[in-house]
Amino acid sequence: MSSGEGNIFRRAWNGFVDFFDERFDMRRVLREFADHEVPAHVNWLYCFGGITLLCLIVQVLTGILLAFYYEPTIDTAYDSILNIMDNVPFGVFLRSLHAWTANIMILMVILHMLRVFFHAAYRPPRELNWMTGVILFFITITFGFSGYLLPMNQLSFWATKVGSEIALEMPLIGTQIHAFLLGGEKISDATLTRFYAIHVVILPVTITILLGLHFLMVRKQGIADPL
Repeated sequence: MSSGEGNIFRRAWNGFVDFFDERFDMRRVLREFADHEVPAHVNWLYCFGGITLLCLIVQVLTGILLAFYYEPTIDTAYDSILNIMDNVPFGVFLRSLHAWTANIMILMVILHMLRVFFHAAYRPPRELNWMTGVILFFITITFGFSGYLLPMNQLSFWATKVGSEIALEMPLIGTQIHAFLLGGEKISDATLTRFYAIHVVILPVTITILLGLHFLMVRKQGIADPL
């Protein structure tokens, strides 16, 4: 690239940045994040929350790509998974990345919660942030449970059957929860549709809202001092 072309590109980029900075004050916001002082006691144990967020981003990106080829019916779900792995470019990589990142995400959120618990970072005024974190933990587990059925193989079928029967044992509302999850008395197309809707619509919207609140509280309250 010649110097003239470089100057044209630089002016275009600066104009693009200036356009959004004038409307959203981007430079000030980014400068505040960049200049935010990290407490001296922060070490590698504080990275589990960030790794969990990174895993979620990978899950979203790979999930969107997989959704283009996935067919959520009992008759076609497993065949669509085989098609992804056999015929879609980088299909094996995408599905493996999605599956392994899901496992890593669950591990990281558990380690993050353990770090917060043993460091007593739930102390006032951070108790509400701890509560949102607990809810985010259960949402992450529900992500794993709802996604486990989607390949519709023998393992996912029986795992979902066992999980739904555990819900059936809950007092008072167990029968209603079981019927809601399965969309009837047994695993069917209605079950797969409900799990797919929970996995790709309800849970992503919910976790986005709660993560926004979680990060706002962390930003407002700062990182808790050690005991």
